[in-house]
Amino acid sequence: MTTPSTVHRFAIALTAGTALVAALSGCVPLVVGGAAVAGVGMVTTDRRSSGAQLDDQGIELRGATRIREIANDDMNITLVSYNRQLLMIGTVGTEADKRRAEEVLRRVDNVRSVVNELVVGPASTFPQRSNDTYITGKVKASLLDAKDIFANSFKVVTEGGTVYIMGIATRRETDRATEITRGVAGVNRVVRVVEIVSEADLAQATREGGVGSSQMQAPPPAGPAPAPASSSRVPLPPMEPLPPVTTTPVR
Repeated sequence: MTTPSTVHRFAIALTAGTALVAALSGCVPLVVGGAAVAGVGMVTTDRRSSGAQLDDQGIELRGATRIREIANDDMNITLVSYNRQLLMIGTVGTEADKRRAEEVLRRVDNVRSVVNELVVGPASTFPQRSNDTYITGKVKASLLDAKDIFANSFKVVTEGGTVYIMGIATRRETDRATEITRGVAGVNRVVRVVEIVSEADLAQATREGGVGSSQMQAPPPAGPAPAPASSSRVPLPPMEPLPPVTTTPVR
């Protein structure tokens, strides 16, 4: 019997494979949204409002247009928007390019904030991009296997071995998702771009249909603490602090 978890894991694997095939055609300098994964319950567990989801799609597309207007051969940028927060990852040739890219994206309609994680340096190689895609798939599968969080409440993207977790979640959920991600082989760093909400606010949003997050679901109750890791494991990668995120109502 095929379970929802099995379907999700298959979808993740299929998406990763599709991304690898697409990458064979050459380096794509601009990517929007990362890899989308379709599957059971992906929409119903999204804590963004339907309006925010549409805004995120528009932000990514308009942002891509703005970047193309200033692009040069040294720019390799991925744009990911979640609840109107725009994450920039990838590589650029100079610090000036990094600043300029952020400046044009801050002027995109409906963007609340821009998280600039661009790195000045050479573009990633095909093996590196393939490894990032593989890591993203492993992280998603690991989150899906966890019983004490809703995996689909988080969006995951990887660049250069750094995993970015985006979402609307409680601090407990965020810490748990970070813990799981840090335990995945190949992860060098974890950056959390998460809008933190309280358990009470999340429960109220679930009852009322949400304010700006109309499809919020309350997190599952915390389960028993995971067993201690074996002493033979390598040290966990460093964890980035939670960024300051605006939690006031948005348009």
